[in-house]
Amino acid sequence: MAVEKILKDDASEEKGERARMASFIGAMAIADLVKTTLGPKGMDKILQSTGRGQQVTVTNDGATILKSLHIDNPAAKVLVDISKVQDDEVGDGTTSVVVLAGELLREAEKLVNSKIHPMTIISGYRMAADAARNALLQKVVDNKEDAEKFRSDLMKIAMTTLSSKILSQDKEHFAQLAVDAVMRLKGSTNLEAIQIIKKPGGSLKDSFLDEGFILDKKIGIGQPKRIENAKILVANTAMDTDKVKIYGARVRVDSMSKVAEIEAAEKQKMREKVQKIIGHGINCFINRQLIYNFPEELFADAGILAIEHADFDGIERLALVTGGEIASTFDNPESVKLGHCKLIEEIMIGEDKLIHFSGCEMGQACTIVLRGASQHVLDEADRSLHDALCVLSQTVNDSRVLLGGGWPEMIMAKEVDELARKTPGKKSLAIDAFSRSLLAIPTIIADNAGLDSAELVAQLRAEHHREGCNAGIDVITGSVGDMAALGISESFKVKQAVLLSATEAAEMILRVDEIITCAPRRREDRM
Repeated sequence: MAVEKILKDDASEEKGERARMASFIGAMAIADLVKTTLGPKGMDKILQSTGRGQQVTVTNDGATILKSLHIDNPAAKVLVDISKVQDDEVGDGTTSVVVLAGELLREAEKLVNSKIHPMTIISGYRMAADAARNALLQKVVDNKEDAEKFRSDLMKIAMTTLSSKILSQDKEHFAQLAVDAVMRLKGSTNLEAIQIIKKPGGSLKDSFLDEGFILDKKIGIGQPKRIENAKILVANTAMDTDKVKIYGARVRVDSMSKVAEIEAAEKQKMREKVQKIIGHGINCFINRQLIYNFPEELFADAGILAIEHADFDGIERLALVTGGEIASTFDNPESVKLGHCKLIEEIMIGEDKLIHFSGCEMGQACTIVLRGASQHVLDEADRSLHDALCVLSQTVNDSRVLLGGGWPEMIMAKEVDELARKTPGKKSLAIDAFSRSLLAIPTIIADNAGLDSAELVAQLRAEHHREGCNAGIDVITGSVGDMAALGISESFKVKQAVLLSATEAAEMILRVDEIITCAPRRREDRM
């Protein structure tokens, strides 16, 4: 008796070998895609959208590249996800995590082909990941107590993060900006207080850090251009003339004088609202929405600076920075929390006028102004700097630091190798495969720099059999170098996140033995 088909006509399923094959191939393809962006000599990718305006993005940030891809392969989506999570969690290592997961699967494929069960591979990988993490834990350096040393650690981490990005030419300058900005946060990981403003023009070197807050708006006409000891009311309210707000309402009048009366009533209503706002005893009013000419005139007469259309991001951050709250009703002034700052003035950056708030309540606030040749350069600089800020703010909390340049991978691989020798049974093959996958990262860093990776990795491995060795790949001279002397450092938190996420993602894909694709929904014929 023939078995009836369970699935609908257009649904498809792949079983066993073929499903596993599809997963492996998809994941490896994604890993190979971002592989070339790894390391200080990694190259950039251009992403062009097919939508209106054909936006072009030039980037070498793994998460940005993968986010922009529309992918059909389910296993590849898992890798895209881990890179997104890595980006949200620690900010850096988005490429490494995908590459490592891809390599783990590549090794797993060989093992599966030689008839080793996926579960055996998974338990081997688990043991290997634990051993690797412990190897790192024994080697971490923590300089939290010594402020000078800790600052220099942060500088090194920032420079290492930036060296694989567009900012690598001026990495000292930007590392300084990033460290200064993060040190002001005093240990909070809330990057809201650091605002990044992008202004085309000048060169990347002209970027600077400004203590205080800059709002990308102009000051209205006839209003004070400079206010000291400002009391600020941040609001989200309609300051256009009160129209009849009932949908489809009509007012019929029998003469022009009636129209004039309605207008006068509207004006009166507006005047009362403005009076209420002025009654808060403020000298600066910032609104999320429009402010019409009439209320603006009233504010100018009262000597109050009124700023309209402060975009939402700006307004939320401004309320946060000045210590105020966003208000939308003004009937009881005593319950509204006003923001304060020492000085508001107009400044020029390039051709544009902006409003500068200095001496804010929240001393942690600062603004980084990026200058650059074009919008694309600025966008990429913004992404690079954001990565550096994320890593630094995480490191301030978890101050354990490792050396970089392929050194952590070599340490882990050595430890995992030793574990493989001690472990009996088939698991040892999986553990061995894990150590080969770890070596792929220094190999790729060397390949991207056009060096002889096999030679370098073999040299590194020999170096690492000595105790207390600091050797890593120095891509600048193209040889094995001392990472401690070169000042190449990475945050332990980033490395740990890469290791654990990649292992878990590889495990998840390894467990798959069937892929079922749903039938697409049919559109009913609407006749």
